[in-house]
Amino acid sequence: MPDGLPSAAPGVAAPVRPAPRRVGRLFVALYTLAYLGCSLLFLAPLLVSLALKVNSLVGVDRAPNSLSLVAGVGSVVALVGNPLLGRLSDRTTSPLGMRRPWMVIGLVGGTLGIVVVALAPNVLVVLVGWCIAQLFFNAVLASLAAVLPDQVPTAQRGMVAGFIGICVPLASVGGTYLVKLFTGHQLAMFLAPCAVGGVLVLVFAATLDDRRLAAADRPPWSLRELAGTYYVSPRRHPDFAWVFASRFLLVLAFAFLVTYQAYYLIDHLGSDEDDVPRQIFLGTLVQSVAVVAASLVGGRLSDRTGRRKVFVAAASVVYGLALFVIALAGSFDGFLVGMAISGLGFGTYMAVDLALVADVLPDEGSAGKDLGVLNMAGALPFAVAPATAPAVLAVGGGSYVVLYAVAGGCAVAGAVAVLRVRLVR
Repeated sequence: MPDGLPSAAPGVAAPVRPAPRRVGRLFVALYTLAYLGCSLLFLAPLLVSLALKVNSLVGVDRAPNSLSLVAGVGSVVALVGNPLLGRLSDRTTSPLGMRRPWMVIGLVGGTLGIVVVALAPNVLVVLVGWCIAQLFFNAVLASLAAVLPDQVPTAQRGMVAGFIGICVPLASVGGTYLVKLFTGHQLAMFLAPCAVGGVLVLVFAATLDDRRLAAADRPPWSLRELAGTYYVSPRRHPDFAWVFASRFLLVLAFAFLVTYQAYYLIDHLGSDEDDVPRQIFLGTLVQSVAVVAASLVGGRLSDRTGRRKVFVAAASVVYGLALFVIALAGSFDGFLVGMAISGLGFGTYMAVDLALVADVLPDEGSAGKDLGVLNMAGALPFAVAPATAPAVLAVGGGSYVVLYAVAGGCAVAGAVAVLRVRLVR
């Protein structure tokens, strides 16, 4: 996570929907587990197995640039696909509901893409498989994201977002553990996270009281509407624009960290390649403990105080400081300290930012589309980071200290952006 509403088409009155009713514990539990499963689909390859696959094909000297190509192009596919798939779910009139069909389709197609990656004989085939996986897994992400405004009332969004906020760290720990468990068995390293994540998504899809759209209420399709899939006017919706910028900068910092941490450990800390999966697992475990605590506490405090911005801004600053700690670490223990601090910032950010996003949506009638636009802020950094990291490394003489210092600056800039939001406290 790789993470997300316009008005109706001109001249078409959007159907009025009643406000969502309060959700119960079972819904929150299954929704959280589904998000956990979706996070597992994305993060397990990104954290370890994709880098190791590329390294096995081209060697350690060429691996960073080859990984940049694969991760960057895959992120562009996600960038284009997520809003479009969100809009398609907004228009789906299936008797199974609006969101459920896309969860199933995305899961099947994405898993096939992962199989292609695992069996690829060269980097080009890895690239093709990863693009397929990114496209279809983003159908799962887009449909799950739209469930929040569909089903959860405003007064509960901070709490639910807090539970969702623990999914990334838990998926990071679970994904790296599964990869470590199957080290040496490349196909199993890729498919085990798909199997576990897929079951969690399917259980939620089977039990969801999905929103349904009558064919008569579906807005007409047009080129103008298609073009609008990728755009929300910053002039008409400035708060949405600032939230977009804040999320982009924070996720860009995260993308620098997770995409290159394997090479950071090998090159900067001098770790043996065989020890990298274990070290990444330990790092994500330490980070995740902090994320879980910060996410659950931060989301509830945000609901109780009615404030979002101060939590998001403070979390961005803490995450930025953590990256500076990692940049200056001279040992694996120092790396672990930085990961623990990053967990505090990331957990609070992901919990409260998701609630803030839901509060500034232009139109809940097209939640899938607008959340898709917002999710571009979560996908685009994974294209920007691989594209810019080689240049940053070149300027910094190959130093990962410079790379992670730049990442820390991005996170702090995200705090500045969110303070410009006006309509939400």
